[in-house]
Amino acid sequence: MEMSMPPPQIYVEKTLAIIKPDIVDKEEEIRDIILRSGFTIVQRRKLHLSPEHCSNFYVEQYGKMFFPNLTAYMSSGPLVAMILARHKAISYWKELLGPSNSTIAKETHPDSLRAIYGTDDLRNALHGSKDFAAAEREIRFMFPEVIVEPIPAGQAAKDYLNLYVIPILLKGLTELCKQKPADPLMWLADWLLRNNPNKPKLCYHSITEEP
Repeated sequence: MEMSMPPPQIYVEKTLAIIKPDIVDKEEEIRDIILRSGFTIVQRRKLHLSPEHCSNFYVEQYGKMFFPNLTAYMSSGPLVAMILARHKAISYWKELLGPSNSTIAKETHPDSLRAIYGTDDLRNALHGSKDFAAAEREIRFMFPEVIVEPIPAGQAAKDYLNLYVIPILLKGLTELCKQKPADPLMWLADWLLRNNPNKPKLCYHSITEEP
């Protein structure tokens, strides 16, 4: 009896990560941990939020007793915002962060980032989006110029590949089998570059540079 393999799923998730003001000096080592954990840093910016901006960012926490302290803490100095991408980015980043209370994290998840870099419940070092909707909203807030689009998955991914990728790839692979080059991967890469149906046509115009 033949075992049918499940179709491959193409899905890359994005989440927002924030290195909070009191540990910005640890950015380099935190970025190294992020990259070694399989994330891609899609965008990164360093900024100093006003208390008003912090209030808008944490609008869901408005009315809670800790809200004034939270906005004061987050506006106390520069922070680093990053868009992270990988498979299941939101859940993996939350797992890497550990519990939101750093005091608890030190006891229950001593290897988590909040246990290592955080101080207490308020100064917990890093932020991560709690779910997909929050990630979309927070990325738009911190990176307003970024277009957050859902990446094809399931049938949408199959349709995209069938329309734009597979036809030209099959032609290239057929020609590859005929030619049998010594370095098939480099040959295929060159062939795809030469035969890309979406390759832009170059038009040369004179450009006047402003002083």
